[in-house]
Amino acid sequence: MKMNSMRTFVGLLILLICPFSVLGQTATTNRNVILRRDPSTASVALAHLPQGARLTLVDEAPDSGFYHVRTEDEQVGWVWSKFVTVSLAPTVPSAQAVPRTTPPAPQPPQPPETQCDPSLWSHVYHPTRLIVKQQCVAVTGTIVDATAGKKADGVRHEGDGDSHGWLKVDPEFETLLNAGNMSDEGGNLVFEIVCKFRVSQQDAKTACANYTDQVSLPPVGSHVQIVGTLVQDSFHAQWMEIHPVTRITVLP
Repeated sequence: MKMNSMRTFVGLLILLICPFSVLGQTATTNRNVILRRDPSTASVALAHLPQGARLTLVDEAPDSGFYHVRTEDEQVGWVWSKFVTVSLAPTVPSAQAVPRTTPPAPQPPQPPETQCDPSLWSHVYHPTRLIVKQQCVAVTGTIVDATAGKKADGVRHEGDGDSHGWLKVDPEFETLLNAGNMSDEGGNLVFEIVCKFRVSQQDAKTACANYTDQVSLPPVGSHVQIVGTLVQDSFHAQWMEIHPVTRITVLP
């Protein structure tokens, strides 16, 4: 039996024999992460886990920088340890008990929902077409030209006044993309700043009435963080986008 298959077999056997042992220690993903078959970045991807997914550790210590875990839907595999926050194991009363001194893995700061501006939704044209996936996300990447050189700012000027820009996401955010992004948007995440331009579409003018856009649009090639609501557009090719955008910050 190959070593990779043996690891998976042993992990499953341990879970069956010791369901109430220390191996039941829980953890949570602190960002989007790939569940892999083996503890290697070259290993086959079994699933894409979102930030906040709950896991159970199969082994308490990481192997080659990966934790062996079981998901809530009973998939067993390996995830990169930096992207997992481990909960402290419950203590059992004992005179011989030794306090646990190892702190849980630090969780990178994530934008709370209050950092997204919910009032922007009143300026979104036809909001019912958008399926909200996350109320507030912060995604990093590089702004690329979505116009094939037709616009100096690199974004399409939509009839409803919104920008239609492209963000080539950093590798850790590639799980946010779907088939529509790949087929129709050059493999990029779409971002829309509402009411950025003059509205030419009659039925969209009300949404932008008495509102002045506050979001700065950096030039093409800028490495940025975009904060806003992650949605799926139920029209067109049903791609994923950040819409509305609350702010764009240029990164060093």
